[in-house]
Amino acid sequence: ITISANVAKATMPDPKEVQRKELKKEREAMEARIQTKRDGVKQKMEDLKAKIKEEKDTAKAKIKEARIIGREKALERFDEAVLRMNNLKDRVNTQITKLEAKKIVVENAKSLITTAETKLSEAKIKILEASDLLAVLTNELSQESKTKLRTLSQDIQNLIKETHQVLNDATKSLKDAVKTNLE
Repeated sequence: ITISANVAKATMPDPKEVQRKELKKEREAMEARIQTKRDGVKQKMEDLKAKIKEEKDTAKAKIKEARIIGREKALERFDEAVLRMNNLKDRVNTQITKLEAKKIVVENAKSLITTAETKLSEAKIKILEASDLLAVLTNELSQESKTKLRTLSQDIQNLIKETHQVLNDATKSLKDAVKTNLE
């Protein structure tokens, strides 16, 4: 009877594992959408640069070009921060896998990683919104656009900070799991 129970357990997929796979598929689809949109925004920025080079007044052209370069650098900084958080998340995932192989309970850390992935996705969406806003405007930003951009950048910064905190909590959770396993 115990053999048949073990076989039944082995053939039934874990509902949490199924949910993780579904979340991963959704995340990958969203990543693809974000990447295509980002490519469109980059193309718009390149078009703006080409348009500025055609500008007859060189002083105005230089000012506009400096604006676009500053905007691109701001977006790059956000992208780099998200990339660092992704690397940290991957390292924590690696540790989770290693500890699972040693039969240590890491469910709390897994749920924290899922939370971190959600926050990172939200941050990527906000970065995309900001890049859309910046790609459209070649001239100075209106007061409304500045306010919206400021709000978006604060939201992005908060999401990145929250992601970092959640990943730190996941790391602490893993350390606690190892301690309880040793005892």
